[in-house]
Amino acid sequence: MAEIFLKIDGREVNAEEGMTLFQTAKKAGIMIPHLCYREDLPLTTACRLCVVEVEGARTLMASCSVPVAKNMVVRTNTQRVIEARKLVLEFLLSDHPYDCMTCEKSGACKLEKYAYEYGVRKSRFEGEKHAYTMRSANPFYERDYNKCILCGRCVAVCHEIQYCEAVDYSKRGFGTKIAASFDRSLQETPCVYCGNCVSVCPVGA
Repeated sequence: MAEIFLKIDGREVNAEEGMTLFQTAKKAGIMIPHLCYREDLPLTTACRLCVVEVEGARTLMASCSVPVAKNMVVRTNTQRVIEARKLVLEFLLSDHPYDCMTCEKSGACKLEKYAYEYGVRKSRFEGEKHAYTMRSANPFYERDYNKCILCGRCVAVCHEIQYCEAVDYSKRGFGTKIAASFDRSLQETPCVYCGNCVSVCPVGA
């Protein structure tokens, strides 16, 4: 494969053809925040937290899906990028319960981690919030849709790793959520309770 040279945050780095900006930055020791991306799962580009500034591009770009190109100049930590990430976090927190002190995921929650790192204590956006009932009919784990950030990791792992297709995106707009077909219980789906969806969830939903 051809070797490609580009600049990230003023450093000249090299990458192989086909690599993304995120992968290249990580290889160079430059960590970019992310919620939906995992190396072992198909791309969803759902969270937009990994946006970076690419010289010559009008808009910020999701680093997890943009392939590297020769002589690219990329900046991962400009004020524009920081403000965009803080906005994403505020939007996510606007419909998220503030129960970090009692949440079992606290300390390992990526949303909590990045909100702390970027100094986002609360969202400026107030409005209708979901109030889903806890789904705990099965004997293995609970589903708390109020915590879900629609990153799509559980859908990807269920479809592409476990091949069960027990859950998927359901409804549209504000009503969008991850659910079994017709919002049934997991007992009525092909779910084998492998626990993969639990292990990949970044927020403990």
